[in-house]
Amino acid sequence: MNDFIAAVLRLALRVLVVAMGLVVFLSLLVAVLVLGAVWALRAAWARLTGRPATPWVMRVDPRTGFRTVFSSSQRWSQAAHRSGGAGAAGDGAEAGEPAASRRGGVLPGAADVTDVEAREVR
Repeated sequence: MNDFIAAVLRLALRVLVVAMGLVVFLSLLVAVLVLGAVWALRAAWARLTGRPATPWVMRVDPRTGFRTVFSSSQRWSQAAHRSGGAGAAGDGAEAGEPAASRRGGVLPGAADVTDVEAREVR
C-alpha cells in the first residue's frame, strides 16, 4: 500500500511541476505575442501615415555618466584645494592628526576614542 501511495504522490508532483512550467511558458509566449502585435501595429500605423517607423530605443546619452563622475571628482578636488588641506584653521582638525584624504579621511577627534583598545596583531 505504501508503494502505491508513493507512486501516486510522485505522479501528482510531476503533473504539478509540468503544469507550472506550462503556465510559465504560456505566459511568456503571450507576452512576446502582445509585444509583437504592438510592434506590428506601430509599423503599420507609421506606413499608413507615411512617417518612418522609429525603433524602440532607450534614450540614454552615455556621456552623461562620465560628466557626472568627472564633476563629482572636480567638486571633491576643489573642496580640498579651497580648504588648504588638513590642519587649516577653521576645518576642525586638531594638531597631530593625520591629513584627510579626498573622501573624508580620518574624522576629527578620532584619536579621542576610548571604548576601543588597540591590541597587538599576532
